[in-house]
Amino acid sequence: MSLKVRLQRRKISSVRLEQMTRLKSETKRPYTVILIERAMKDIHYSVNTNKSTKQQALEVIKQLKEKMKIERAHMRLRFILPVNEGKKLKEKLKPLIKVIESEDYNQQLEIVCLIDPGCFREIDDLIQKETKGKGSLEVLNLKDVEEGDEKFE
Repeated sequence: MSLKVRLQRRKISSVRLEQMTRLKSETKRPYTVILIERAMKDIHYSVNTNKSTKQQALEVIKQLKEKMKIERAHMRLRFILPVNEGKKLKEKLKPLIKVIESEDYNQQLEIVCLIDPGCFREIDDLIQKETKGKGSLEVLNLKDVEEGDEKFE
């Protein structure tokens, strides 16, 4: 295998890990680049040096999903919504939210939740449109992943 192909394979493995962390579903820990490279070899993925790294990485992820338990890392967000629009808006947001971690009704409705990153723009547009700019959306964490060493028992 040529050096160019090996470097491209490494880039394909790492580009998706950096931009769209893929996780072991059961542990919420990211797969390592080496593990992704090995899995690419196992599915006999051949690198095309004429195709973009990003496009090939997307293709690889689709193929690996059939062989491995992979899911996209969730984003952690905080919404701050006016109370009068907040309750109605929460119902519209529910289908886009994976997990609601906390809710607080004081002067405003504050929700901390996990979402699929693909829903971010839709959520942002909905909040801006429904609250006429009075609501806010804050990204607390781009990738909700477990850090540190994994403990085996």
